[in-house]
Amino acid sequence: MQLTPEHEALRDTLSRFIDKEINPHVDEWEREEIFPAHQVFRQLGALGLLGLTKPVENGGSGLDYSFGAVLAEGLARMNCGGIPMAIGVQTDMATPALAHRGSQALRDEFLAPAISGEYVACLGVSEVGSGSDVASIKTTARKDGGDYVINGGKMWTTNGTQADFCCVLANTSDGAAHRNKSLIIVPMKTRGVSVARKLRKMGMHASDTAQLHFDDVRVPQRHRIGEEGMGFIYQMEQFQVERLWGALNNAGMAQRAIDTTIGYTRDRQAFGRSVLDNQWVHYRLAELQTEVACLRAICWQGVAEVTAGQDATRTATMAKLKAGRVIREVADSCLQFWGGMGFMDESPISRIFRDGRLTSIGGGADEVMLQILSKFMGIFPQPA
Repeated sequence: MQLTPEHEALRDTLSRFIDKEINPHVDEWEREEIFPAHQVFRQLGALGLLGLTKPVENGGSGLDYSFGAVLAEGLARMNCGGIPMAIGVQTDMATPALAHRGSQALRDEFLAPAISGEYVACLGVSEVGSGSDVASIKTTARKDGGDYVINGGKMWTTNGTQADFCCVLANTSDGAAHRNKSLIIVPMKTRGVSVARKLRKMGMHASDTAQLHFDDVRVPQRHRIGEEGMGFIYQMEQFQVERLWGALNNAGMAQRAIDTTIGYTRDRQAFGRSVLDNQWVHYRLAELQTEVACLRAICWQGVAEVTAGQDATRTATMAKLKAGRVIREVADSCLQFWGGMGFMDESPISRIFRDGRLTSIGGGADEVMLQILSKFMGIFPQPA
């Protein structure tokens, strides 16, 4: 897609914000294993960056998805993966169904403050024993009068310790697994909602991740997004933009890994010359740059499809699969060229190495992406 001056202005605004308000604090937030989400999100909201593609009537800009894609790539300028991921949850994971399927009242109550940054959102899909296998979730929401009463729990919930509301996928009937689920907005201060524990992770340290429990949590049925029983379908729609967001952000992260490695190896001396002057080093970096270019190409193909209103599931799935493998290859190869410094916690390449590993797991593991693509190809085994 051809980017316009408006896209470039957005990229410039985001870059200046990151350089001034985020990167000077990243090391501290990484050590604390949390960042001030409400503070950062209010700043982003004031710049209009949390609602680029959201409805104008709820405070968004109503722009096409290409602007959201520029944001996803540009967030990789941050010197960590956790804060971009937390922002991505707010913009492209916990709110798309709310924006497209939620009632006007529900959008006024929850989407508008998410766009302004007043509210922090989280997404409650994965559970212990039900990660990539979304159909097998156990959390239930039974009707009682005009309410739902929710019981169960969610795992690996990004923003979970700071969130104001959670977009929860729950079983609302005993029907078929793909037709018995609904998405429900649950305010986190509701009685019965608890953070069981804050999770410690291998990477993404600045992002808080929680295990949540729901114990007879009562919310009005008007908090349901769209039709009852359509939650699985709505979540699959959300996965399109979630996976595309992840691929775009990883393309930016991989590019940052290459750029920082070029700078480091150009300055680092070994055996009387720059490390970058070794043929294997500059040839390998050229190979990695080609991989990143290929990843960006399929990402932007997906962006074009979303912008045109087409089903981008196949392309987004390919992009997500490719991104998880490219970031692992790029981070590992680049880290090697840093030598001993690459193994140090203080090195930017070691953080990219840790943070990027999540891409092949979160939002659907590589194996799930392959299963989806096999079905598109008509080669997935059919039940006897």
